[in-house]
Amino acid sequence: MMVNSLPATSPTTAYISVQGVQLEVLHMQGSTALVPIVFLHEGLGSVAMWRDFPQRVCEATGRAGWVVSRRGYGQSAPALLPLPVNYLGLEAREVLPALLAACNIQKPVLLGHSDGASIALLYASQYETTACVAMAPHLFVEAVSLRSIAAARDAYETGDLRAKLAKFHGDVDNAFWQWCEVWLCDAFASFDITEQCSRITCPLLAIQGYDDAYGTMAQIDALNKKGEVRQLLKLKQCGHSPHKDQADAVLASVVQFLKTVES
Repeated sequence: MMVNSLPATSPTTAYISVQGVQLEVLHMQGSTALVPIVFLHEGLGSVAMWRDFPQRVCEATGRAGWVVSRRGYGQSAPALLPLPVNYLGLEAREVLPALLAACNIQKPVLLGHSDGASIALLYASQYETTACVAMAPHLFVEAVSLRSIAAARDAYETGDLRAKLAKFHGDVDNAFWQWCEVWLCDAFASFDITEQCSRITCPLLAIQGYDDAYGTMAQIDALNKKGEVRQLLKLKQCGHSPHKDQADAVLASVVQFLKTVES
């Protein structure tokens, strides 16, 4: 593992080489008796775009935390374009396990948002996982998602979205187009991980806002299979970013959920 870090007394910004690619991470100290939380960002997210939410979660739970910018996002190395249609599965099956190994994390607690939530769910369906929190996950493609992504493309090309995102990404065009192009390509329309998610056996908390422009309640309802112990949190006055729109409610729910986790 290649890490250049700051003193451990504060959250530590670092770069870790995973499969030969430099990824930006933020590390927060916590109890060594508890499994760390790994935070997985949305399709246009990064370490910085989480704001202070990961630190608040770690402080409230006593757990250490790792926040990572996937390839092409934040200050991580640029992605190779175009992304493969199965990029979420590759992240869950290849990249995330390599990252966890580099950080010496076993059976992680995963907390993902949007694309990151899909990656967390896919990982939990294949590997031992202590617990999983999925905020605004994508289990399948909905028309509302494609409309909103097309609108984001227009805002990026003709509005101020590019300037806003450029504050958070070293290569903003690489970050935006890798996400936009794969989601809007015809081949991605068949994306559906509902069956894979039915294999998840770890404790699971799914969170969705009623005003989410990128997905409906059908996404987390698909996780609530009969006979399975899964928790759903449905939030009013909440869009695609529950940890920003309803930060206190989400924090309280995550903290209470993780109290039920043994390690």
